[in-house]
Amino acid sequence: MDLYLIHQPFGDYYGSWQAMEELYREGRIRAIGVCNFYPDRLTDLCANASVIPSVDQVELHPFFQQAGALQAMRELGVQPQAWGPLAEGTHGIFQKEVLSAIGKKYDKTVAQVVLRWNVQRGVSIIPKSVHRNRMEENLAIWDFALGDEDMAAITQMDLGHSEIIDHSSPETAKWLNSWKIHD
Repeated sequence: MDLYLIHQPFGDYYGSWQAMEELYREGRIRAIGVCNFYPDRLTDLCANASVIPSVDQVELHPFFQQAGALQAMRELGVQPQAWGPLAEGTHGIFQKEVLSAIGKKYDKTVAQVVLRWNVQRGVSIIPKSVHRNRMEENLAIWDFALGDEDMAAITQMDLGHSEIIDHSSPETAKWLNSWKIHD
């Protein structure tokens, strides 16, 4: 297996991490990582692990940029990976004038601008699509680079919080812990 991830920092994730470390050391998994570990949980895991996560897959898009989380990942040597890099299509992302104007400047789509923005921030991206033409469009982001002004304009779009899921909410913790996949 190339990459195995813990999806949330809930339940016995330390036990899961230790089991994953063992599989990693045995060569059965090439890389291990985490998802949705905010800086405090990621720092705590790294301080108590013998193998540092290769990636932390978190929500990263223009409306939730997580600059602090990215900084923590850099300091810990963990690669940030964006799930929902196109904000799951929310907030009218594909119609935002600032993104459209940047796209016109480079002859690129809004999706390409947003994906390139995350890549330039050092984030690996996993945009979801089942349409071949969109997959091809998502791959065509390597022939241009956004300028500092463009990056700054996108930075202004940050809401500072997720509107998809609040991982720090007690309700989210209860909901996630209600999923019993192991007895």
